[in-house]
Amino acid sequence: MESVAASAIPRGQVDLVDFVDWSGVECLNQSTSQSLINAVKQGYRDDDGLHLESDADEQLLIYIPFTQVIKLHSIVIKGPEEEGPKTVKLFTNKEHMGFSNVSDYPPSDSIALSPENLKGKAVTLKYVKFQSVCSLTIFIEDNQGGNDISKVQKIVLYGTTVDTTNMKDLKKIEEH
Repeated sequence: MESVAASAIPRGQVDLVDFVDWSGVECLNQSTSQSLINAVKQGYRDDDGLHLESDADEQLLIYIPFTQVIKLHSIVIKGPEEEGPKTVKLFTNKEHMGFSNVSDYPPSDSIALSPENLKGKAVTLKYVKFQSVCSLTIFIEDNQGGNDISKVQKIVLYGTTVDTTNMKDLKKIEEH
């Protein structure tokens, strides 16, 4: 098993896995036996035997909400040489996107993954476009080999949290 060395984490950034709202995470066109949890959740994503796999065709649409507002700095998308993702479009704060309307919105960033990226090299994003992120939609448009199935072994998001007040923690002050 290959793990990301501490030096691979961009300076001042953290792995945002602890801030993912798991109850809202979705993935369209995922194989029932090889689901998104395999690529994103800690422990699973470090197991080389587990991965996320597309079902009907090569495209995947992943929705990841966060428990608090974050600033996204960079992303790691690890995958095999042939079935690994190639064109990836990222959308911030867009809920309920589907394959039918994914082209209706301009992406916050569009990246072409290189073989080095698929081995775990982080892609630095257009930081100004990812300053106040409540949710991230990842659209995997195609893969390296033009195959019918895309495979993702690992997705890691690096960034920081935005200091905000959690409204759920506020208590009502009663008058006496």
